[in-house]
Amino acid sequence: MDENPVAAWQVHCDGVQAVLDDPDTAHRELTNPHLGNLPLQTAIDQFYTADVFMHTWDLARATGQDDRLDPDFCAQLLGGMEQMEQILRSSGQFGARVEVPGDADTQAKLLGFIGRDPYWPGR
Repeated sequence: MDENPVAAWQVHCDGVQAVLDDPDTAHRELTNPHLGNLPLQTAIDQFYTADVFMHTWDLARATGQDDRLDPDFCAQLLGGMEQMEQILRSSGQFGARVEVPGDADTQAKLLGFIGRDPYWPGR
């Protein structure tokens, strides 16, 4: 699969979708010491979807592609993440905030919040 990242991604997507579609997993929960218990479907929506969304910028910027993210979803994520900043920072999964100008767009603010330099030139 390493030779074919598109095929590998499809296998991965199909696996996540199978979990979401399986009626036997509907009752399962994610248990996290910082967040408590969340229904699996909610956890996938809040964490997995957001993670893929944010890493889209990484891949696009690194490969010289269009790195514009949906501004409404950027705002939604940033608003939610700012409310739990201490938990996110203490998890070790996010770097230090990168300061951006006060008049920066929402995408730049989100990227700065998660520790990315939104002005990094990429490749």
